[in-house]
Amino acid sequence: MLKGFKEFIMKGNVIDLAVAVIIGSAFGAVVNALVANVLMPLIAAITGSPNFDSFALITINGVDIKFGVFLTALVNFLIIAAAIYFLVVAPMNHLIARRNAKLDIKAAEVPVDAHIELLTEIRDALAARPSGGKH
Repeated sequence: MLKGFKEFIMKGNVIDLAVAVIIGSAFGAVVNALVANVLMPLIAAITGSPNFDSFALITINGVDIKFGVFLTALVNFLIIAAAIYFLVVAPMNHLIARRNAKLDIKAAEVPVDAHIELLTEIRDALAARPSGGKH
């Protein structure tokens, strides 16, 4: 039983996953610091408030419905997604494209499913039919 556990732990994908989680956690701290200390203060300077928590606050029978808290979470998500895209994804895609061009690596063409090809032919044949009179 311990031998099986040792084999499981020593597999490369388990260690890779552990490293990815640790690096992801550290990267999350960097992105959160960027959002909390740079981007949100810029939004606060423009809008006059660091968040939208008090926006659209409705009280019904003594219960607060806080649409602004949801709006703040949504804006934070969009800011984090944009930061990750523009600071990580776009530069990595650019570097990969440059590397592939340098090494003359071309993307493999994905074969078209036979069903899709047949449906495309039927669609094109129907589009080419004259539309007047009886069918």
